[in-house]
Amino acid sequence: MKVINFGSLNVDYVYKVDHFLQPGETCAALKREVCSGGKGLNQSVALAKAGVSVYHAGYAGSDGRFLVELMKEKGVMTDYIRNSEESNGHAIIQVDEKGQNCILLHPGTNHLLTEAYIDEILAFADKDDVILVQNETNLVGEIVRRAAEKGLRVAMNAAPMGEEVRSYPLEKLSWLFVNEIEGGMLSNETDPDKILRKLKENYPKTEIVLTLGGDGAAVAGPDGIYRCSAFHVKPIDTTAAGDTFTGFYLEGRLKGKDITASAKWASAASAIAIQRPGAADSIPSASEVKKETELLC
Repeated sequence: MKVINFGSLNVDYVYKVDHFLQPGETCAALKREVCSGGKGLNQSVALAKAGVSVYHAGYAGSDGRFLVELMKEKGVMTDYIRNSEESNGHAIIQVDEKGQNCILLHPGTNHLLTEAYIDEILAFADKDDVILVQNETNLVGEIVRRAAEKGLRVAMNAAPMGEEVRSYPLEKLSWLFVNEIEGGMLSNETDPDKILRKLKENYPKTEIVLTLGGDGAAVAGPDGIYRCSAFHVKPIDTTAAGDTFTGFYLEGRLKGKDITASAKWASAASAIAIQRPGAADSIPSASEVKKETELLC
């Protein structure tokens, strides 16, 4: 069993600031770093670090070849990635003194997917494989639709949320990952329990995973709502927290852990990640999470 992740590859330009800039404001950054990122890349790395066989699918631009090499180093299979001479996708990220972030995305090569390419990659999938998507590439709805037609399980992280997500065949998903903002936009609710109940009502066959930041996570499964508290740590950089959670949660579910155990496992991994700077480089290994879980408790 493997995961095929049709995911974004981003060059992250990370600026440390004492506060997020307001309209019309100019100020100097405290620090600048160039890092690997993209929700797709981060989630592939998280899956690999958690111990899943994961293949990344997508396009790398002329300025993004180092991202492919990094994924190889982290244990991600990169056989399905195609090169392009166009500009790679990138993100401009502000990180404040509390570790919170705001992100501006340039799609670049992340929007080069074609239906022919999707079919080519799906031809490599076996019946027990899982397809993973986020909303940083084009043709997300087509990937979900075509994977479901082949009888494959599909997981989707709805970030970054846009109105187009409503048009995707979300009822075909096995897992839907949302935060409060994304879940609220899809459900027209604000209370976490109401968000979960509404989304479960709309997509009864889908496991709805709602991440709640410092309040942990909640999951609408086949038998009700399950809750998991967050591990209380001091964050340095929350950039890859949700991606780490997604990768480790899927690993738990794919390897037979129940919802509660998978959520706790994923929460512990995220807690470690947010105590480190950067995105992909902040994601811990499974052995680190096992070692640290008791201390975090």
